[in-house]
Amino acid sequence: MRTKIQKFGKTLMGPLSIIIASGLLLGIVSILQNPSLVGETFANAVIIQNIIGGVQAIVSMMFALLPILFAVSVAIGMAREDKEIAGFSVVIAFVIFHVVIGYFLKLNGITAETTSVEHLLQEGMNQVRAVEISNAYELMLGVFTYRMGVFGGILVGLWTAFIHNRYHTKQLPTAFSFFSGNRFVPIMIIVTIPFISFAAYLIWPYFNTAINGLGGLIGRSGAIGTFLYGFSERLLIPTGLHHVLNQLIRFTPIGGTAVVDGQTVSGALSIFNASLASAQPDMETLRAATRFLTQGTHAFMVFGLPAACYAMYKTAYLKNRPKVKGMLLAAALTAFLTGITEPIEFAFIFISPVLWVFHAFMAGLSFFLMTVMGVAVGNAGGGLIDLTIFGILQGTYTRWYLIVLVGIFYAVAYYFVFKFVIEKMDVKTPGRTSDSEETTEDTNLEASTKEGDNLGTQIMTALGGKENIVEIDNCISRLRLILNDTSVVNEALLKETGSMGIVKIDQKNIQVVYGGKVEQAARALKQEVKK
Repeated sequence: MRTKIQKFGKTLMGPLSIIIASGLLLGIVSILQNPSLVGETFANAVIIQNIIGGVQAIVSMMFALLPILFAVSVAIGMAREDKEIAGFSVVIAFVIFHVVIGYFLKLNGITAETTSVEHLLQEGMNQVRAVEISNAYELMLGVFTYRMGVFGGILVGLWTAFIHNRYHTKQLPTAFSFFSGNRFVPIMIIVTIPFISFAAYLIWPYFNTAINGLGGLIGRSGAIGTFLYGFSERLLIPTGLHHVLNQLIRFTPIGGTAVVDGQTVSGALSIFNASLASAQPDMETLRAATRFLTQGTHAFMVFGLPAACYAMYKTAYLKNRPKVKGMLLAAALTAFLTGITEPIEFAFIFISPVLWVFHAFMAGLSFFLMTVMGVAVGNAGGGLIDLTIFGILQGTYTRWYLIVLVGIFYAVAYYFVFKFVIEKMDVKTPGRTSDSEETTEDTNLEASTKEGDNLGTQIMTALGGKENIVEIDNCISRLRLILNDTSVVNEALLKETGSMGIVKIDQKNIQVVYGGKVEQAARALKQEVKK
């Protein structure tokens, strides 16, 4: 079950890259709209306004498609084989799912007309209640249905993956053999998804009430809630389950619900992007959304963890410093620029619980401080790129300078705490192992691959050979593997390929951390296995 949850968490990352890229576009065009940065003439030029309008139209459509993007991502990610068939089937499932819900709503006299604010006001309902009821419904791909957001997409994706994995190899009698195998999957989707729709039609109003209640509770918890979020998110890093927590906060009512330009938007990241695209964004709405976003991560990603890398370098044995310098520098720069921190975190999380808890506490404290100080820097990257585009270049209303001030304190704190703990407790961070171990630690991925063909061979050998590999997948920084037996994995040999560490989940499942080079490692391994 734990493995399936981790795999599910990874599938939720699929749409994130699209949303982050869309957010970056919004950030750039919002800079073009700022007269104090580009001047009144440039900001109001017709061609600039046309570019801004075009970008906003594209990005708005991407946000509107989030439910189906999640559906496709989950279905493909959870499918074991023939993933393209799962992707085809889930589109059919998604449309039927909402058509059936819309049909049942219509049978009960619930339509776009009867749930409009104007109609409800005419019926004698007060303004607040009318808006609340109207916002419970929406048009999805032209179909009137419940406003389920990404939950609807996730549900359809999971059901499609279940049907696909169960029936994609199903063989029918000879007379019906044309419909066997993969062709049988869409048929079973058409037959079964109406039952899921009916169940959702009955259950969703209660589930929606519970989710909105949880979101309201988190919203009322203020800075304490953001501390708990930041603390928990870092504690979950070794398990990979932080992806589930992140996406629930970013794209569901748990992360908040707001009305932006007359449209109801749920999820911290969705609210932030909608506000950024607004001609006259409400600052309170913007700040409420960003408290769960990258403003809480900049202090430890841009400042703290790079300083921790320097502390690990300074505490390495003198003879080993040249060997680990390149690895630590690459990990520090990756965190500094992009916010990908796992290559650093895996250098100490499993060998020093003290440093792990300290890091998690500092993460929670960072979220807490940014909320208290009213900082308003969003998006989901966390590195200098996000800080520059969504903080510095947006103007002083973001209060980005407070992040820098806190960040300087974090750099000092991380350096001295890491240095003290490593030396006091003799923590075996990179450069502090024996000569025999060091010969494997000093070779990072850049050195081992040399743009050659042997990377896949090395990884496959370290994993116990082709016969031991059942499934290969990856997320933003790690290989996620299903093996026949994880006990035969050669960790020392994996380090020669650039691995920053491994997580053995159970006898079958293992994760290998590569950081920013994970795509290269995954591709090389898949190619070698295919050979």
